[in-house]
Amino acid sequence: MPVRSDLKKVMVIGAGPIVIGQACEFDYSGTQGCRALKSLGIEVVLLNSNPATIMTDPEFADRTYIEPLLPEIAERIIEREKPDALLPTLGGQTALNLTVKLSRSGVLAKHGVKLIGASLEAIETAEDRQRFKQAMEAAGLQLPRSGNVASVAEAVALGETLGYPLVVRSSFTLGGQGSGLVHNMRQLREVVRLALAHASAAAATGTGHVLIEECLVGWKEFELEVMRDRADNVVIVCSIENFDPLGVHTGDSITVAPAQTLTDVCYQEMRDAALRVMRVIKVEAGGSNIQFAVNPKNGEMRVIEMNPRVSRSSALASKATGFPIAKIATLLAAGLTLDEIPNDITRKTPACFEPTLDYCVVKIPRWAFEKFRGADPRLGTRMKSVGEVMAIGRTFPEALLKGWRALETHDSTLPDAASIAELEEILGTALR
Repeated sequence: MPVRSDLKKVMVIGAGPIVIGQACEFDYSGTQGCRALKSLGIEVVLLNSNPATIMTDPEFADRTYIEPLLPEIAERIIEREKPDALLPTLGGQTALNLTVKLSRSGVLAKHGVKLIGASLEAIETAEDRQRFKQAMEAAGLQLPRSGNVASVAEAVALGETLGYPLVVRSSFTLGGQGSGLVHNMRQLREVVRLALAHASAAAATGTGHVLIEECLVGWKEFELEVMRDRADNVVIVCSIENFDPLGVHTGDSITVAPAQTLTDVCYQEMRDAALRVMRVIKVEAGGSNIQFAVNPKNGEMRVIEMNPRVSRSSALASKATGFPIAKIATLLAAGLTLDEIPNDITRKTPACFEPTLDYCVVKIPRWAFEKFRGADPRLGTRMKSVGEVMAIGRTFPEALLKGWRALETHDSTLPDAASIAELEEILGTALR
């Protein structure tokens, strides 16, 4: 398919300030996206509030606005520039939330601006926990037992039904904000109050709700980076396995690509499930990150969540495989299909050929609790790392040790395992 003839000028929304959960990965992605659009002869208008980024350099966009990422500011820019379309999938959760507000308020329709990369329906279905649950059930996919609540009282009643421990998840939030792992009613009340506040602030309607789900203690967590084009061609770019079990945010977990302990049968089932997720969410042209939980005892699988955009893991998968996810997602949004885009590494095969790795890539997070002395150093569903290192090796041990040395924490060897007494003390603290 040729490039869409109706796209002469496209507005790209950046990720804004560097915060925990949303940092330079989105500058990396946004830079790729702007370059891809300009290579097609499309005029690029960039909105980003952070001048300390590569993407705001003059050569990456025809017009760059360093302004707050607010609906009223974005509307004024749209009025002035009159873009044909808006590309929201390169700026993380901030860009998606701003796009939802612009669309729901009628700004995009008023000025005739189309959404490319992800439709409003796809964004809302993926980001709204209740709608996502309904979509997965309609597709015949299993999720953890859960329920949606809009008040603390409803959460307490649901907690008694599901049983503890539980995971609280908020909608339209970044880096696990407003989420938490709770072991009793007191913790549930505290976390739900915070989650409802985050959900209400993030939701375009001003009212939010949260998902309460069973905690699949000890289950493995996996991610798939998936691309889909308008012709329904789908590729799995990379599989990623979390070293830590479900319950630790993926940004705070050591992750390995490709997945190391997944059986071939389970991997094929996960691939099939990923394709169904992409189609039921209706991601028509672009990339997504889909997370799964797998029971290590019997291979039972659950869908956890998906991001209908370029994510932190997308940047890792791009560097690990040489497959430029953000660039190709932008080209797909502009109307090309995977079989029309050449592979950047081979320059002979098209992008519809899935990358194959004969090496191992390990990502290790870096924390700075010494700078945030009031922060709780225990890891959970809210992301706390401030950076990460990536290492490549022929084997997992080689890549892991390379990454450990690259952390520059003055430890050249892995720490010893925690003693039983230490584990009991940590568990006792968590249950209080």
